[in-house]
Amino acid sequence: MQRSSIQRATAGLLVLGLAALTACGSDDGENGSGGGDGGDEVVLVTHESFLVSEDVLEAFTEETGYRVSVLRAGDAGVVVNQAVLSAGNPQGDVLFGVDNTLLSRALDAGIFAPHEAAGLDQVPAELRLDDAEHRVTPIDTGDICVNYDRAYFDEHDLAPPRTLEDLADPAYADLLVVQNAATSSPGLGFLLATVSAFGEDGWAGYWESLRENGVEVVDGWEQAYNERFSGAGQGGDKPLVVSYATSPPAGVVYGGDERPDEAPTGVATGTCFRQIEFAGLLDGAANPEGGRALLDFLLGREFQEDMPLSMFVYPAHQDAELPEEFTRYAEPVEEVHELAPEEIAEHRDRWIDEWTDLVVR
Repeated sequence: MQRSSIQRATAGLLVLGLAALTACGSDDGENGSGGGDGGDEVVLVTHESFLVSEDVLEAFTEETGYRVSVLRAGDAGVVVNQAVLSAGNPQGDVLFGVDNTLLSRALDAGIFAPHEAAGLDQVPAELRLDDAEHRVTPIDTGDICVNYDRAYFDEHDLAPPRTLEDLADPAYADLLVVQNAATSSPGLGFLLATVSAFGEDGWAGYWESLRENGVEVVDGWEQAYNERFSGAGQGGDKPLVVSYATSPPAGVVYGGDERPDEAPTGVATGTCFRQIEFAGLLDGAANPEGGRALLDFLLGREFQEDMPLSMFVYPAHQDAELPEEFTRYAEPVEEVHELAPEEIAEHRDRWIDEWTDLVVR
């Protein structure tokens, strides 16, 4: 899900300022006082790719009396790190965007207060990774995958890669851009995909092959996709990028009024890692009552059905309907690379350190 995600943003859609505070919904609180300790404002701390239709947040205000202010603070990895550093004295009331690659870090730091969101029984059990304590609520899912620019591969009469092994082939030398696993949730998800695929004894050797094959590393998704990826249409020269399986529908939606037979970008479906994205009430929130109301709303059908065409992720609510753009243009991912959350928790920091020494330094 970042993701997503996921889309998590898409070509030309999200050129968002880091740490920009944007108030959404009612500006004057005329719809109600809310009744929480923090007044009528609820502050949602999230990543730079968060997007929601204005009328959806207005509906939340009408239903509850709370206005939502959205604090975007960079990539999901940066958002979680900042929340850990400010534990007990949070920047807002609810954090949206911690995923299964970073979940244990957030839970171990104690940044969330428990809340069992309304509608949680409509979320598949495999997504409820904190079902015993309800410190976080699953909101969406997405698959982190390598995307490719169809036009590039057509013009060069080259078959696009399909698997992780393909990416190390000299035929794809200097074509791939990935995100930094230490600062980006898709970057970390892609690293975990390689650990899952090649094992403890093989993933480092695989990354040595990618390094020798000219892989480029950038800080986050925004830079990788919107600046470096040629399929984004903004002057990038890398036809392969780590993004999401739902990026192709995003390219169609924001590519113009005409609907092509296929999306301009494709997905290497053998490279994917399943991402689950969560939200939680921040411990020490100024408006915990409003925060709990917002969590319930995030899991409700109105928000869940808005997400696919706003952030290009799949809703966690099993009864939420998908738009035609998803059913037509999203490539199904039948098999994903996965790691158990407890395995990620035990080894993540070491894997990141070893990856950084190997690929970045």
